[in-house]
Amino acid sequence: MKFLKNRTVLGVVCIALALIICFAITPLFNASKSSTMRIVRVKNDLKIGQEITAKDIEAVEVGAYNLPSEVVKKSEAVVGKYAAAEMFKGEYVIEAKISDTPASENAYLYGLTGEKRAISITIPSFAGGLSGKLISGDIVSVIAVDYRETGETRVPDELQYVEVIAVTDKKGNDEETTTIKPDGEEETSLPETVTLLVTPEQANILAELEAQGEIHVALVYRGTDENAQRFVDAQEKFLEELKAEKDNEKENNSKPEEPETLSQSEIAEETSGEENTETEVNSDAESV
Repeated sequence: MKFLKNRTVLGVVCIALALIICFAITPLFNASKSSTMRIVRVKNDLKIGQEITAKDIEAVEVGAYNLPSEVVKKSEAVVGKYAAAEMFKGEYVIEAKISDTPASENAYLYGLTGEKRAISITIPSFAGGLSGKLISGDIVSVIAVDYRETGETRVPDELQYVEVIAVTDKKGNDEETTTIKPDGEEETSLPETVTLLVTPEQANILAELEAQGEIHVALVYRGTDENAQRFVDAQEKFLEELKAEKDNEKENNSKPEEPETLSQSEIAEETSGEENTETEVNSDAESV
């Protein structure tokens, strides 16, 4: 350790370290700081659950120093995905903020394929919506009061078994949403509407009932998806049979009435009757 006490040696070591820092470490640091990387940036504000298109993002060249490792570098990895969190213009897109599927909020609406419709009906009273106990996945019957102004209260055949996909309060929040008050307590809101998954024909009937009369919802089944689907299948089978029956009626009504065709024996009887009549007239004329 005596050499460390030598000022000349210490001076040489310090100079060597300085040279290493100046000509080795510093250039590497500056190079890493000045290097760039192509990343994906948000071009338009995005809301939760919104599908990301090519118009919503842009690829830009930025400094690579201190960039998060999760930042997305290719536009192809973003287009067609969904915003899992709210993003604003100029923000870098990171993997945690995009999703392959829509956000859980209103996710049931993204599952529509065009075969069925989602339609909401108003709950007229607390009791009309099963006292706020309905949840998505329930199978219900829709009861129409004064059905089509007949004075009769009944469940239309087309609405015996219908699936609930959402129950929403007056603020537009679904039943799964919990609102916290400023004092920390949970705010409970009564449901205002029930959203049902229906066929186009059922949607037309529900729209008619919504406009003309009071609607009540009766719970039929709550349980496994497999058993719930059995009720839906039974309703769809009935709708198919009802449609086939209506088509047959239309086909029968559209056919023109064919004239009755007489058999050969009937034609012969009519012809012989006419001949006998002529004979009688002639004989009478001769006698006269």
